[in-house]
Amino acid sequence: MSLAYGLQLPVQSQSTIYAEPWEAGAGPDDLVAVARAADRAGFAYVACCDHVAIPRRLAPAMSTVWYDPVATLAHLAAVTERVRLLAHVAVVGLRHPLVTAKQYATLDHLSGGRLILGVGAGHVREEFEVLEVEFRRRGAVLDECLDALRAALGPDEFPEHHGKRYDFADLGQRPRPAQPYVPVWVGGSSPAAVRRAALKGDGWLPQGDPRERLPAQIGTLRRLRAEAGIEAPLTIGAIAEPLYVGTPAWDVGRRTLTGPPEALAESLRAYRAMGVDQIQVRFRSRDRTELTDQMGEFGAEVAPLLQ
Repeated sequence: MSLAYGLQLPVQSQSTIYAEPWEAGAGPDDLVAVARAADRAGFAYVACCDHVAIPRRLAPAMSTVWYDPVATLAHLAAVTERVRLLAHVAVVGLRHPLVTAKQYATLDHLSGGRLILGVGAGHVREEFEVLEVEFRRRGAVLDECLDALRAALGPDEFPEHHGKRYDFADLGQRPRPAQPYVPVWVGGSSPAAVRRAALKGDGWLPQGDPRERLPAQIGTLRRLRAEAGIEAPLTIGAIAEPLYVGTPAWDVGRRTLTGPPEALAESLRAYRAMGVDQIQVRFRSRDRTELTDQMGEFGAEVAPLLQ
């Protein structure tokens, strides 16, 4: 089976952990060019992450550049044809499930059924406080949000949910999603997040797990699903090391995987061997053109070898 590959979009989030210097001066045209390159190069998805507001104490590291995922993915849906649209991840506990369902159902409808809804608990305390959501209970809030979103993103025009925090019925929302079933991938690598992915998710999006940790995490996911009697498949993800196809003429960092397509593919196939279904890749680049060239080379030369 082939190993699928997706891309966290540049520009739309600019944490110092991963943003390239050129992204600081980039904008909508660059996002469109990268999304179109992903479409051409066979990427399974493009992804956009979610923060409402960054507190001053975290701004030097995280920056305050975080495009809204729904607006960004809807914009890119209009200029692409095939690539799926992933929220990686939406902090859905910050909003009422009906608000989230309205936004993402509309996105799925407009894109012809290309949405994958990635969700996470969130980690920025001030965001929760300013929106009057209890930070310490964010895990429990997310658990109920998932149940409520299953109903609200389903086929029923008048979805129904009765829980501790959210209670709704007899309230219609159209348009409905184009997909009969919107896949929900759960992000995070803590024990609680892994359990949530196993019991409530259609997929798992790890957060920074190195290769050596993945087999144990995957084993836990499978054990929990088996114990719960869940037979549906779970799409298991991984975030690959930074990549550069070929021999770089500049310092791309010691952690970056470099080399000819055969060598990169051999390294990445190890993810498939441990049970990973899709990898999220990030390319080192000095400008937009270098990035889209790298994406094209990966799609044409490396991807066919990911069997």
